[in-house]
Amino acid sequence: MSKTATVERLKSLRLHGMVAAWTDLIAPGESSIASSKWLIDHLLEAEETDRAMRSIRHQLSAAKLPIHRDLTGFDFTAANVDEDLVTRLATLAFTDTADNVVLVGGPGTGKTHLAIALAHHGITRQGRRVRFYSTVDLVNTLEKEKRDGRSGRLAESLLRMDLVILDELGYLPFSQAGGALLFHLLSKLYEHTSVMITTNLPSASGPACSAMPR
Repeated sequence: MSKTATVERLKSLRLHGMVAAWTDLIAPGESSIASSKWLIDHLLEAEETDRAMRSIRHQLSAAKLPIHRDLTGFDFTAANVDEDLVTRLATLAFTDTADNVVLVGGPGTGKTHLAIALAHHGITRQGRRVRFYSTVDLVNTLEKEKRDGRSGRLAESLLRMDLVILDELGYLPFSQAGGALLFHLLSKLYEHTSVMITTNLPSASGPACSAMPR
C-alpha cells in the first residue's frame, strides 16, 4: 500500500494525530518505515473492521427488528413470491431514490419475515439505516407525541433513516385521528425516506411481494 493510501486511511478513521506523526515518519523516505509498514497496515485493517462491526451492531439495535430473520431462511418454494424481485429489493437500492415498497398477502405468507430479512440485509451488507415499527405501535407513538406537545419530532428523526418499515397495516384498527397522524407522517417522509409496508390489503389472495411506486 502506498504512503498516500495510508494517509487517506488514517484520515478516513479521523486519526488526525497519527496523520501528522505518519507524515513526519515518512519524510526521510520509504526506507525509514519499511520494517514497520506491515504493522501499520495490520492495525489499520483491525481498526476499520472493528468500527464496521460496531456500526452494524449499533444500526441493528437502532432498527428495533422484533426478531432475527434472513433471506436464507425464507422458503421461496412454499410462497407465492417473486424471488427475483426480492433479490433486487435486498440491495435496498430503491432507498437511493426514496422509492417505496409494499408487501401484500394474507396471514402466513411471509411478509414480515421478508421485511425483516430485507432490513437485516440492508444494514449488514449496505450499511443502510432502518427503523421497524408495528403500524399500530407507530400510531400510538404519534398520538402520544401529539398529547405531549412534541408533534413532529418523530418525523424529523425518521427523515434521517434510509428505510422505515410499517408492519401489519390493516390487521388492527386505530382511530381516525391516529390515521390522520400516520398519513401526515407518510407525507413528510415522501420523496425523502423510503417506506416499506406489509399488509393484508387490498386482498388476502394478492401476491406476497410487489413494488409500489412513489
